[in-house]
Amino acid sequence: MNETCNIAASLPRLARERPDQIAMRCPGRSGRYRLSLTYAQLDARSDAIAAGLAKRGIVRGTRTVLMVRPTLEFFLLMFALFKAGAVPVLVDPGIDKRALKQCLNEAKPEAFIGIPLAHAARALLGWARSARVRITTGARAWLADATLAEVERAGAGAGAQLADTLPDETAAILFTSGSTGVPKGVVYRHRHFVAQIGMLRDAFGIRAGGVDLPTFPPFALFDPALGLTSIIPEMDPTRPAHADPRKLIAAIERFGVDQLFGSPALMRVLAEHGAKLPSLKRVTSAGAPVPAEVVAKLRELLPAGAQFWTPYGATECLPVAAIEGGELVTLRERTEQGAGTCVGRAVAPNEVRLIRVSDEAIPDWSDDLLVQGGLVGEITVAGPTATDAYFNRDAQTRLAKIREILADGSERIVHRMGDLGYYDRDGRLWFCGRKSQRVVTARETLCTEQVEPVFNTHPDVRRTALVGIGERGAQTPVLCVELRKGVPRGEHERIVGELRHIGEGFVHTAKVETFLFHPQFPVDIRHNAKIGREKLAAWAAKKLSSS
Repeated sequence: MNETCNIAASLPRLARERPDQIAMRCPGRSGRYRLSLTYAQLDARSDAIAAGLAKRGIVRGTRTVLMVRPTLEFFLLMFALFKAGAVPVLVDPGIDKRALKQCLNEAKPEAFIGIPLAHAARALLGWARSARVRITTGARAWLADATLAEVERAGAGAGAQLADTLPDETAAILFTSGSTGVPKGVVYRHRHFVAQIGMLRDAFGIRAGGVDLPTFPPFALFDPALGLTSIIPEMDPTRPAHADPRKLIAAIERFGVDQLFGSPALMRVLAEHGAKLPSLKRVTSAGAPVPAEVVAKLRELLPAGAQFWTPYGATECLPVAAIEGGELVTLRERTEQGAGTCVGRAVAPNEVRLIRVSDEAIPDWSDDLLVQGGLVGEITVAGPTATDAYFNRDAQTRLAKIREILADGSERIVHRMGDLGYYDRDGRLWFCGRKSQRVVTARETLCTEQVEPVFNTHPDVRRTALVGIGERGAQTPVLCVELRKGVPRGEHERIVGELRHIGEGFVHTAKVETFLFHPQFPVDIRHNAKIGREKLAAWAAKKLSSS
C-alpha cells in the first residue's frame, strides 16, 4: 500500500516500527536537553493537535502563519498542519519588519499560530489581519482565541489524522530570505517535499537510525521522514555566525551525533574553534559557497572516511547539484585563480541546463536558448523538486519560470536559478555568482565568484565583495574589502598595493582598480553567509561620491 503524498505520512509507519526511538530533543530554558519526543509521541501528539486545530477551523487548505521558535511545539505544529492538509506559511522572523508585514499580507493567511511575542507584534503592527483563527503557544490565550495546550486537549483521543493530500495540492508557502530582493513566497506542493526526501536520502546515503544536528530548523522536518533523531541545537537559528561552538560540540558528544547540517558561517565557527569531531560521519553545508579554506580546516577535524557535502540549490529548488569536500579541496587552486566555485554534478534525476544570460521573462522553452562549450550562462533546473510559482507574485513567477513541452506532449516547469555558471570538461557545474550581482562594464561582464576568491587569498583579508557603480553596461567595478580582526587601519595602503598586484595576475581581475575597506559586510538573515552586495554597492557609491 502506497503512503499518502504527504511529508507526515511516514510518521505513523515509524511510530509502529520504532516507537521508542527519540525523534527529537530540544534544549530547555536551562540549556539542558530534557525535552524530547519519541516517534510514538510525535505521531500521537501531532494527531491530537491536528484534530484540535480542525475543531477551530484549521483544516485542509487553510493557510496558517507559524511563528514559533524551533522548540518541540514548532515540530509538533508543523506535522499537525501537514497531517491536517493545512498550508503552513513560514517567514524568517529576522527580516525587516516592513518586509515581514508585506509577506504576511501577500500570503493572506486564514490562521495565525505564534508565541506570545509574535501575537503582540501582530496586534501592534497589523500583521496578518486576514487571520480569523489565532492560536498561542503561551500559557494564556492573550491576544488569541486559544492556547496550543487547549487545542491539543480538545483533539486528544480523536485517533489517526492524515489528510489524503494529492501530489499537486499546496503543502506550504516558504518565503525566501530576501537576500537579493524582497522575500517571495515559494509555493511547495506535496510532491516537492516527498521528492526532496527521496533525493536527499539517495544523494547522501542517509539511512534510518542516525542522529542529526540540524542547525537550520526547517531541515529538521526532513529528519523524521528519514528515520533520524534530531538534536535541536542551543543557538539562535537566525545568527549561525554567532553560535557558541562549545555548546554545539557538547551536544554532538553527548548524543553521539553522526550527521550535521549548517550554513557556511556555522562551518567557519566550528573550523576556527578547532575541536575534533570524531563521531561525525556526514556534514552538509548549504546556503552559499563554502570557502575552500573552511572545507579544508573542517575536514581535518572529521574522522577518516567522513563526508563533507556542499549541495547547491535554493528555496525554490533543492537539491540541484552536490560535491564532496575532498573533491572541492582538490579544485581550490582553480577557484583561487578565478574559475568560480565548483558545485559538482547534478543530483539525479534533475536536468540542469545553461541558457543565455537575460534579465527578461522567457515564457516557453527552446533549445535555442542553450549555451555550450564551457560558456557562462544562467543555470536552469527541471526536476521533481523544482517549484512552479511564487504565491501572489505573477510578475516574479514569469521571470523565474519557463514552460517546457516534452516530446510526449506533457508539460513541465523549468526554474531559472538566477545564478550564473558553466560546465567544465569533466561535466562538473561551476557557480560564478548571482545574475543580479554581475558587474557589466563597457567591455565585459565580471562575475562575483570569479573575482572575489582571487583577492581572498591575501592573508589579511577575511572576504571581499565585487560591486558595480553606475548603470549596467557602463559600470565601474569596485572591490569592497573586509579585513581579518586585528589588522590596523595604518596597513590599508600596503594592503591595497598588494591586492592590486594580486589582481594583475589575471586578465579579468586586473580590471578592478578601486578598493574600499568596509568594517563588516551585511549578510543574509537566514544563513549569515550570503553577502549583501546590493547594500554594499549603495554604500560604495555614496562613499566614492563624497570623496
